[in-house]
Amino acid sequence: MSAVSSSPSPASTPVSRRPNALWQALRRNKLSWVGIGLLLIIVLVAVFAPWIAPHDPLQQNIAYRLDPPSADYWLGTDSYGRDVLSRLIHGARVSLLVGFVAILIAMSIGASLGILAGYVGGLLDQFIMGLVDVLLSFPTLLLGLMVAAMLGASLENLIIAIAITEIAPFVRVARAPTIALKQRDFVEAGRALGFGPFRLMSVHILPNMISDVVVLGSLWMASAIRTEASLSFIGLGVPPPAATWGAMIREGFENILDAWWLTVFPSIAILLTVLALNLLGDALRDAIDPKLRSEHS
Repeated sequence: MSAVSSSPSPASTPVSRRPNALWQALRRNKLSWVGIGLLLIIVLVAVFAPWIAPHDPLQQNIAYRLDPPSADYWLGTDSYGRDVLSRLIHGARVSLLVGFVAILIAMSIGASLGILAGYVGGLLDQFIMGLVDVLLSFPTLLLGLMVAAMLGASLENLIIAIAITEIAPFVRVARAPTIALKQRDFVEAGRALGFGPFRLMSVHILPNMISDVVVLGSLWMASAIRTEASLSFIGLGVPPPAATWGAMIREGFENILDAWWLTVFPSIAILLTVLALNLLGDALRDAIDPKLRSEHS
């Protein structure tokens, strides 16, 4: 018993090495710095949108309706005479907010259910994974469309709809390592010392698999932003006149022959955001994947 208590906890060892592994992965993957730089710029633009935007994104001026890019309006105006650049900047706030909050909710619920299913097993595991299989049987956009249509168009309902569509992948990613970790010696030692299931799951198992969940979160946040744009495109996102990238693309689609800029610039914004998140996710994956680390060592 004294040998067990005096030996270093394996649960803390991987965690301490992760910052160095992440730094080494960033040094190897040069494109990850492009993703970090792009994401940092987008986040700063969203945070300081009221001070960066040259015009009020809701101010209408019919006299300048569908004006092409010019010195006064760098990215042109929409069908109501509103500045496209200002709406694009404020739209970043909605996209990042929806993506981050929805993935945070999905990550918290999904990881908790996955750890619970993997640790307890039995009928509870079968029940939870049965629900996951039902969720995965629906395409992400279709499931989000169904939930958003039932709840109605609002920012809160949009976040809930996207979070529901993203829970299932986190359950599976959390369950698999939990099944392996609960058989490890340090978990068995904790159980022998009288630790309860909650402490074993939260203190010993969670720190050893949270990196997998975080990597998946960075990748699925890009999916959440795409889903938000898609739902806004079909009118189930944040109600107008709020500026969202999906709603801007929808308006541009209606005027695509007369005003190409209405569709092009919001699409580029979504492309750059998704690209930045995917590049960051690749770097995080390289940092935690032992096979990739051994190949580069």
